[in-house]
Amino acid sequence: MPLLTYGQAIWQALDECLGRDPAVYLCGLGAPDPKGIFGTTLGLAERHGAQRVWDMPTSENALTGVAIGAALAGMRPVMCHQRLDFALLAMEELVNQAANWHFMYGGRMRVPLTVRLILGRGWGQGPQHSQHLQAWFAHVPGLKVVMPTTPHDAKGLLIAAIEDDNPVIFLEHRWLHRISGEVPAGRYTVPIGAARVARPGRDLTIAAISYMTLEALRAAEALAAEGVEAEVIDLRSLKPWDRALVGQSVARTGALLVADTGWKTAGFAAEVVAAMVEDHFAALRHPPARVTLPDCPTPTAPALAAAYYPRAVDIAAAARRMLGRPAVDPPAPAGPLDVPDPGFTGPF
Repeated sequence: MPLLTYGQAIWQALDECLGRDPAVYLCGLGAPDPKGIFGTTLGLAERHGAQRVWDMPTSENALTGVAIGAALAGMRPVMCHQRLDFALLAMEELVNQAANWHFMYGGRMRVPLTVRLILGRGWGQGPQHSQHLQAWFAHVPGLKVVMPTTPHDAKGLLIAAIEDDNPVIFLEHRWLHRISGEVPAGRYTVPIGAARVARPGRDLTIAAISYMTLEALRAAEALAAEGVEAEVIDLRSLKPWDRALVGQSVARTGALLVADTGWKTAGFAAEVVAAMVEDHFAALRHPPARVTLPDCPTPTAPALAAAYYPRAVDIAAAARRMLGRPAVDPPAPAGPLDVPDPGFTGPF
């Protein structure tokens, strides 16, 4: 299979869906511009026409209402926001309208709307442009929520989201756009609601979300050198989420650590912990733990960001505390905290 970046996989998914189904259209602030939403929409307007790939004004609530109306009329809109925070202006439409139509009309109405929201760290734009609010969307009945980690899953889950008859919130961590992996050509889907075992293990379950899956895998590698085999589960979907797969792992390992990109209080990590305590309390040999953002608005200053964002060393340290193992001095950072990889050249 060819190697593609996460961003290229998203581009392929959009191109595939636009080419296969004339009911699909794509709109977003900057979708047809030279930056193409981090490169994920470049050239799509030229390939599929300006009537199907178009820019939109900064009227998020109104345009979301238009997209919901189009979906009710048989279209399959894909709406893109370069910041998750921009979609907060459309919460009334998403929560009060899109999520409820199918239920209110006895299953006779469909809202096949996909909303791409990009989040991440290192924006340097502080509390209003860097928030991880996936737990908000996962809380709402009627919305599906996915957060793929790998290029393979990004393409497969985006195609599944666009083809789904329900509104789907598709969350992309900005630091994932440049990672690469094998991606099949053509159409394929990844089931919404199915997690995957990213690394098998017997001593500890680490359930991870989005970019934190990469940090969890690095932590698991460090723990393996100390004789601790951590099983890393990439949740991939938050609504619905794979409670059964996580439960099977916890029943075997007896220990649970959840790594989330969001805040701790009432975050999705709390949902995973609560569910596993309900389902597998007797199997737990240790109190579950969460590695999350602290309950504080996102800082802008690099010095504050260095203490704000958890990394692999924090996951490994939490695992050692849980298992009663001695602490290990963390290594010095290999590079600037807010630069995800050498290919990153800026927020746009």
